Parts: sequence; structure tokens; C-alpha cells
Amino acid sequence: MARYSYDRLSAQDASFLFAERENQPMHVGGLAIFESGPLRRDDGGIDIEAYQRAVESVLHWIPRYRQKLEWIPLEGWPVWVDDRQFDLGYHIRHLSLPKPGTLAQLKEMTARIHARPLDRRHPLWEMWVIEGVEGGEQFALLNKIHHCMIDGAAGADLSQILLSPSPRVETADPLPYMPRAAPSSVELMTDSLARTLGRPLGLARGLVFGKAAESEPGPGLSRRFGALAQMLRFAVAPASDTPINGELGPHRRLEWLTMPLDDVKEMRRVFGCTINDVVLATVCGAMRRYLFRRRVDSRQIDFRVAAPVSTRRDDHDRRQGNHVSSWVVPLPLGCDDPIDQLQAIQKQTTELKDSGASLAVDTIMELAEWLPAPLLSMGARLASGPANAIVTNVPGPQFPLYSVGARLLGLYPLVPLLPGGGLGIALFSYEGKLCWGFNADYEIVPDLGVFVDDVRLAFEQLRFAAVSEYMHRRTAESEPPPESTGSEPTPLRPEPLQLAELTAPDLAETGASAG
Repeated sequence: MARYSYDRLSAQDASFLFAERENQPMHVGGLAIFESGPLRRDDGGIDIEAYQRAVESVLHWIPRYRQKLEWIPLEGWPVWVDDRQFDLGYHIRHLSLPKPGTLAQLKEMTARIHARPLDRRHPLWEMWVIEGVEGGEQFALLNKIHHCMIDGAAGADLSQILLSPSPRVETADPLPYMPRAAPSSVELMTDSLARTLGRPLGLARGLVFGKAAESEPGPGLSRRFGALAQMLRFAVAPASDTPINGELGPHRRLEWLTMPLDDVKEMRRVFGCTINDVVLATVCGAMRRYLFRRRVDSRQIDFRVAAPVSTRRDDHDRRQGNHVSSWVVPLPLGCDDPIDQLQAIQKQTTELKDSGASLAVDTIMELAEWLPAPLLSMGARLASGPANAIVTNVPGPQFPLYSVGARLLGLYPLVPLLPGGGLGIALFSYEGKLCWGFNADYEIVPDLGVFVDDVRLAFEQLRFAAVSEYMHRRTAESEPPPESTGSEPTPLRPEPLQLAELTAPDLAETGASAG
């Protein structure tokens, strides 16, 4: 048995490292808002020592949090090794907003912090505890984790390790940390050579069977090649250039929004679609308004979003690593009726699901397990999808969570930006709320707050359409059928909102609340 220990990153995990650029950090994040509760000190600050002790007491459940990157010489592939100099104080930072501690101040501070890449010399995560929100009644927690460590589904599970469903404060004594010996460069190269010798067989096995090779037959070559052909078709005909696309800069803007989850579920029932379909239809309506304001004729463009899809199975470790694919969904911006938009999106997502479109990224990553690192770097950019923006939706717990007795009010996820994409939208459902997090390039999307207002208005219009459709169905069911007049009755639809009618009063009367 070897005297050392390390974990080789999967191709998909490593792809997020290779995709990272100077102005394109690849960490995921989340901004959580808490009531100060028992963590509030007499002077109005937050008891950071109590919070740090609580995190330390559960770190043994998250071994990746105390591991850092090493690189195999010559091959250039990353591996995880235990950090023998791990310092929890480096990863948990403590800041305070200047008075009066408004949400606008919080957005500015968190945007600056989130824009900074993580230091690869340390374990790739940070937690920023920000006190003084809303006069000290609340505090914020900005969490940054590199995408090579975690995907959205694992992040939802991780939040339940770091948080508790009970308001009782029960901090256990931390278990002793005993780091394992790391391999030398020679040992890493020796292991890498043995793996290289088995590369041809592994490449063929991964192509034919995929990730399910060890337990069950894979989906077959024809289905996999069909999914790859569909992705290549999008790559050959790239999405249209829009005002939200361009070379990314070093700075970011952050916004967030809260919606009632019950309203979204009701629309899902009325239209017989998924929650993700409702989300994409809302983004479609909002983007149509936003691009009109930026003087773009949405009828003339091919606008696509990358929609990550979880491929995580029960036998996967739910606390580390990525098991995710991606759909490329064209948004029907040329439609002015919200129901038509939703139905067009529903048709596309159903076809993507039935065709096994998620197998494209899965196949690329299976091949990449046996390819050199430079080729994986090229594949990572292809796997991200030729899209204008990214929209991802992760379900969360529908019961209250607490951190050292402080109640979580909302958690707003933040997704990294795609190459050339100035806007990322992530959603997380929690305790009857749908929490939207918006991450945008500072220069490419200078009016992010206006786009958030467009999302509110698009959601309200879609909800009005759902109510009208529901009432029309109820009326049709309760009334006797009309006598035949030689023509079919016209279904009740709300009049499409004309873009020229978007005024400040329209935005103010939507009734949605942000933050």
C-alpha cells in the first residue's frame, strides 16, 4: 500500500480549472441573509468566534474543505492533497458594513468580493461574514467555492451540513485534523505513467459505455453521437451577438430577487409544465423587454441560454465533485404572448429531455478522462455551450434553516459567467420562496437593476396569463357548450404588453419584493 494519499480530479472537475481565465473566475457562490439572533453581541456586532467554532465542528464531514491542489509534473493534471498548513481563520473572513448598512451597500461590497478569484495555493473556498446589515438586525454570509469542488445539487446538500433545521445551538467539539501524507513529484509521475498505459482501453470503454459502465449498459453509441451532433450544430451556428455579450472585465455587479414559490407552482399546474419552464419563460419575457430598451430587435436574433442539468445519481458522493450536464435552449424572444413563450420553451425542453441531449457533455467528459490536459482545456470551452447567458435552478429545503441559532431568511446563488457572457442567473428555492441571484459583468450590463425589474414585470405578466387561462377553463367547464356558429370560440388570452408601454409606474406596481 502506498504511504501517500491523493485524489485525482475527474475530467469534469478539472475542466472548471482549465476554463478559468484572468477575468473569468470559476467559483460558484451564494449570498445568505440571516437574522442576527443569538449571534448578535451586546455592541451590535456578530460573534465571529462562535460561528467559526460551529463551522470547525462539522469540517470532518467535508474533507475537500481541507485539501488543496497539486499538479502532476509533465501531464499537468490536478490532484487533491491534504493541506498540512490548513488555517480556518484564512477561510472565514469578517467584515462590517458602514452605517446605515443598506442593501445597496451590501450589494456593492459583495460584488467586489465575489469578483476576486480564489487563491489556488489554499483550499478553494471562502466565507465572508458581513455584519451591520439593516442596522445590525441582520447579517450576510457570502460563500465562495470553486466549481471544481462542487455542483449545484451538491451545494444544496452542503448547505444542510453547514446549517441546521433546529434553532438550538449545539456546537460539538471538533474532531482532530490529521492530514495524510502527500505524494512527491516522482510518485505522482509514476502513478500517471501507469494510467497513461491504460489510456487506449479506458478511452474505448468510456466512449461505448459512459459512466454507467461499471453497473449497467450505457445509452449506446448512436444516442451519444446524436447528442454530440446536436451540440456541434449549435457550435457551427453560434448564437447572435447581443449587448449582454462581450469580453469580460474584472468587475461584477450583483442583484437578487425573491418570489413566492407557490405562485410558480400554481403556474406549473395550470400549464402542465415544469418549474424550470416557468423560470425560462420569465427570463424570456424579461430579456425581450431589456433588449428592446437596448435598441435590439429581438425578432432578428438567435438568443440561447445554457441550462445546467444534474446527472447525479444516488450512488454518487453528494458532498463533492460535479455530476452535471447542460442543455442549450433557444429562447423565443420573437413571441410577444407570454403563454406562447412558455409553450415554445416547454416543447424545446421536452424534446431535449427525450433526445438525451445531456449525453453530449457526459460523452465529452468521458473521453476527456483519457485525454491530455491541453485537449481537455479545449473541450471545456465547447462543453460550456454556445450560449448568450446561463440560467440554472436548484431546488432547496422547504423548511427553515439556522446557523448557530440565527435564522436563514434567504439564500441567493451566484453562478460564474460563461466565456463572453455578461449575465448569469441562478435560482434556489427555500421555505416557500424562489430566490433569484444575478451575477453580471460590471461594464457589459451596467443597468442590472433594470433587468431585475424586467424579470419582476415578466413574472407578473405570466402570472396574469395563468390566472386568465385558469378562469377561462373553469368557465368553459361550468357553462353548457355554445351552439355551433360555424367557427370555433376564441380562447381568452391577456393582451400582450406592448414594449412601448413600459414606464416607471408599470415597474412600481408589480408588487414583487427584492432582497
